Amino acid sequence: MQLLILFKPSALGTAGAAVQVGCVSVEKTACAPGAIAYNQMRGVSGSISLCRVLPAENGELQMTEMKIRAALLAGVVAGLLTPVLIQAQGTGSQAGASTPVAAPEAAPLVGASWHPNNEYWHHHDQLLLTDFGWLARFKDEDLKLGLPAAGEDRVVFMGDSITEGWHLDKSFPGKPYVNRGISGQTTAQMVLRFHQDVIALKPKVVVILAGINDMAENTGPMTLEQTEDNLAAMTEMAAANGIKVVMCSVLPATHFSWHPGLEPASEVAAANVWMKAYADQKGFVYVDFYSAMKDDMGGLPPNLSRDGVHPLPAGHAIMDPLAEAGIEKALKTGKKK
Repeated sequence: MQLLILFKPSALGTAGAAVQVGCVSVEKTACAPGAIAYNQMRGVSGSISLCRVLPAENGELQMTEMKIRAALLAGVVAGLLTPVLIQAQGTGSQAGASTPVAAPEAAPLVGASWHPNNEYWHHHDQLLLTDFGWLARFKDEDLKLGLPAAGEDRVVFMGDSITEGWHLDKSFPGKPYVNRGISGQTTAQMVLRFHQDVIALKPKVVVILAGINDMAENTGPMTLEQTEDNLAAMTEMAAANGIKVVMCSVLPATHFSWHPGLEPASEVAAANVWMKAYADQKGFVYVDFYSAMKDDMGGLPPNLSRDGVHPLPAGHAIMDPLAEAGIEKALKTGKKK
């Protein structure tokens, strides 16, 4: 006798109907609450249903049913629920075998459907569940760095991969500049770690270069207003703690290699118009990389970027003096003449 365990309702027919599988009658039962929760987390369409054996005279068959239910429950709890074909031999079973029904392939645990299928994005998406802001990334380094020395003009650069790939020791040799860029991050993530990675380090100045990954929808779709709110939140935290603010324009971009189909050029331009006006209103320094680097299409030209987002050395050759001038201006702001 064979028992076939199915997880898609469509494989069992309409609700309450008995379906003949091999020589055993099975019927659809109500979904277990744990299975429903598991199903929602996995993103599988439809419900996960259990098949139970109708009353039979063979006690061994009923015992098999109990074992099946226990195994299914264990699978739900462990998050490893997979289609299982269980074959049970009993006295008086008929010859022949039923054809196993393939269960649907499980959806990814987390992440947007467009994310590339590679180790980088798997790690990125897992962090969205376990440490959204990735505070663990610089936690130990922040503690080790400690407070600035007396008279030290420490500057923290907050940002994403553009900042992370900025070799501050080469661009600004001998300067006490601290890089706190994390590849792939959006402004929503930076807000969460801003206190740990910026304020707690007590810099004189913070340089914020962020927003492009919001437009790339790295953590999901975001409106321009949400990006502006997050940038404003970071500047407000800095100002409240006596830290001078340098707001850098979003770098030009017309496309994203990791998210085809998006056309961010107009959104980048709009974000920078807002940022300049906001910085002027609040008395912050605004550094305009955008105007100095964009091409006629509103993107980064090939001589400045290989992928249209991340600057090459030629791009940093433009950015470095502009950033240094912005930092010097911020350091002088509020000082007695």
